[in-house]
Amino acid sequence: MKLKPRIGTAGEMKFTVAQEHVIDFATGGMPAVLSTPRLVALIERTARESLYPFLKDNERTVGAEIEIRHLAPTPLGQAVTITTRVIGTETRTVDFQFEVRDAHEVIARGLHKRAVITVESFAKRVARKSAG
Repeated sequence: MKLKPRIGTAGEMKFTVAQEHVIDFATGGMPAVLSTPRLVALIERTARESLYPFLKDNERTVGAEIEIRHLAPTPLGQAVTITTRVIGTETRTVDFQFEVRDAHEVIARGLHKRAVITVESFAKRVARKSAG
């Protein structure tokens, strides 16, 4: 890393729940709501993008842990805001706290850890696994 992010460094993403974000079992009267797997992916993206200014050109971050409480449903068409905040840093990891809100309430909160990797060494590790 060029420098460590400071405690409190924040990331934010706003989106509207679209068809691509909802559960795939919205049938038989079950309403189309934001799915947990899609929510996790967007939380990770928000945290990842907040770290871009701190990384060297050959570095990226990958998700290492996530602890989420998905507290409330959010229907199709609702606006959602994800906020991530750095709560700790170590040599090669960054810890986040996150909160997700729709227009009515907090819909999720939890903790997320990202590991800092170099593209070259990560690609070599993947290649070794792919080779057999």
